[in-house]
Amino acid sequence: MNRAVYIETYGCQMNVLDSELVAGQLEAAGYRIVESAAVADVVLINTCSVRDLAEHKVWSHLGRLGVEKEEGRKDLIIGVIGCMAEREAEAIVKRAPQVEIVCSPSRLDRLPILLQNAIENHQFQRATAGHSQRSGVTPSDSADDLEALDSARSYVRAATSAQAFVRVTRGCNKLCSFCVVPYTRGPEVHRPPQLIIDEAKRLVDAGVIEVTLLGQTVNHYAYRAGEVTTSFAQLLWRVHEEVPGIERLRFVTSFPRDFDDETLDVMARSSRICRYLHLPVQSGSNRMLQLMNRGHTIESYMALLERARQLMPDICFAGDMIVGFPSETEGDHALSKELLRVAQYKGCFVFKYSPRSGTVAHRRYPDDVPDVVKKERNLELLDIQSEISLAHNRNKIGQAFEVLVESQSKLRAHGNNELVQIDGLRGASSRKARLVARTRGDEIVAFDGDASLVGTSVRVRGVDATPLTILARLED
Repeated sequence: MNRAVYIETYGCQMNVLDSELVAGQLEAAGYRIVESAAVADVVLINTCSVRDLAEHKVWSHLGRLGVEKEEGRKDLIIGVIGCMAEREAEAIVKRAPQVEIVCSPSRLDRLPILLQNAIENHQFQRATAGHSQRSGVTPSDSADDLEALDSARSYVRAATSAQAFVRVTRGCNKLCSFCVVPYTRGPEVHRPPQLIIDEAKRLVDAGVIEVTLLGQTVNHYAYRAGEVTTSFAQLLWRVHEEVPGIERLRFVTSFPRDFDDETLDVMARSSRICRYLHLPVQSGSNRMLQLMNRGHTIESYMALLERARQLMPDICFAGDMIVGFPSETEGDHALSKELLRVAQYKGCFVFKYSPRSGTVAHRRYPDDVPDVVKKERNLELLDIQSEISLAHNRNKIGQAFEVLVESQSKLRAHGNNELVQIDGLRGASSRKARLVARTRGDEIVAFDGDASLVGTSVRVRGVDATPLTILARLED
């Protein structure tokens, strides 16, 4: 059809992967993927519902597109996909009549036919699963429907990057009281291990050297075939052993309650599995954790970190924290500050509590912590983590270590008067640029080097540090 499609992505790595898979299936159907909404015939917004701010950004974006369509771009097709499409489908219909397609995460395999119908019939198209309409979560999707999107992946697109995500599970069964994910992505559906391994092999054949296994609670993976169940640790080991072309193997995001020693053992004895764990804790207070329905205690969480450090002294951790959850006291907040100091994350994401309609917390607990208090507590945790991150990054000064070069920074290389633009990945330029890379511990590194190094592994030496970045120089 040769129509131009622009995809705007908000939210987590799962949304990033969904956008890539959608782009691949639309290209296979004859559409062109473009890098600007201004030149697109179709604009798809892949949305996030985890926080109120993310939804506000989408509403604003839809408003701007609506004005453009009204003032001259009459034939523009606007679609909303992702978590807001499931959670806010009715609101989108009422508030944004310019939207012609609404498609939830578990229905993305149907997007090409929805788009075709919207173009040919000029009628509103909707494909949602109904998770958000239920007080509980019940399976409503077949594994075959969900597998279709992943199995149809475009390996031509994968060849433009050295890194790739591979989904191992969709949805979530945890029902943390603050979280909308079970209601927007549905219950857990685990992919067959052989399909995951085959996908990883094809990515390696396309030139990928780093693979990240994805799941909302990735370590809860458990694929049952008859009387045999493949655990996450077994899957991780199989991918490592059966796809030796993967130079770096990662996985996110892990759920602390279900993280077993078998997985730690696999990590410790597998040289190509990155020494990094993202383990959201959400609060340093056991009382808060119970209200959040997290299923772990601070004691069990810290014991997990300690076991991991004993097996892998060089491991890096990242965490998540929520401030201002209903009824959070100064005492609860003090416990969160203390946890940061003890956990010593390389980085931690800190968020103000945002009530999400339909969640248990929204139904049961009044949002009684004033916003000004949330902001103060948010800044306090960020300040503490900034000090910890700076000290962590300074430990790399003087050390030589390997990094995977991910991209070219928007900043110029020192002493370079021209910013090099990379068109494609390898062999794009022989000009000096400021490069952004990542260690096996997920630390961000910036250094000056040839732009053609993007997508390759190199050795650098740390020379300086900020809370967010290790500054380095390329080793001779």
